[in-house]
Amino acid sequence: MSRALDERRAAFQRYKEDVKERGKPFYPYAMFHDTVMSLVVVSVIIGLAVIWKYTAGEDPNKPGWLGPLYAEPADPGTTNFVPRPDWYFYFLFYLLRIFKWPNTVILGTVGIPTVCLVLLLALPFLDVRRERRLLRRPVAIVAAILTVLSMGVLTYKGATAKESLGSETLAAVPTWAKRQGFENNKQALAGAKLFATAGCEQCHTYLGTGSSNLGAPDLSAIGKGQQAAFFSQYVSNPRKFGNPVMPIYGETFDKTQLDQLGAFLAASKGPH
Repeated sequence: MSRALDERRAAFQRYKEDVKERGKPFYPYAMFHDTVMSLVVVSVIIGLAVIWKYTAGEDPNKPGWLGPLYAEPADPGTTNFVPRPDWYFYFLFYLLRIFKWPNTVILGTVGIPTVCLVLLLALPFLDVRRERRLLRRPVAIVAAILTVLSMGVLTYKGATAKESLGSETLAAVPTWAKRQGFENNKQALAGAKLFATAGCEQCHTYLGTGSSNLGAPDLSAIGKGQQAAFFSQYVSNPRKFGNPVMPIYGETFDKTQLDQLGAFLAASKGPH
């Protein structure tokens, strides 16, 4: 151990002497290069912003060279929006699709990324050789190639992945119907499917699925003591019932869909 440490110290000393004899100081050489490259990057960003600004009109249907100046206004009541990450997170997006089961989600979200990050941080301390020729560093080259390939494949798969809106929640509808006892109620079944695909579970929970946000209640037993007509009217315009947060779905759904949602909520009297 002592011998290896002495060899590393001697190699470092030779490196410092070599830099002093043949190398160039950081200032002004490296600083000048960094400054020039920074100016180039900023100039490219400014140039792209100018091109985007002056080639795009205000009409979203007539985009410029780099896209439209304005997009359509956000619709909080949309039922067909599938959220997707930015392209540089596609690899993680598809990794989570691989580890989609509840018991393995922690592996895809925390386990694998954390292990990779720890290895990356530890690499300079594990590999202290001064050798820089690629052919004499097979382990590093193979690791780099595998990393690039895996990231590239996951990014491509994430970019081309096809999704059906609310597919996982939609698959739970038969279980809801069985537990709530409305398997033979076609109106309630249609409302449950609409509930599963309309994004309602972004704020509400139902039989253990969804997430509770903005004070929205659990709807598993919401139907006790209420009729379907009440829920149809409530979903159509929550403002009339003193709810200023929930979107007005009367502008999104037609009367048939509102009646289906009302029947579903009225049939939700708690699991048997």
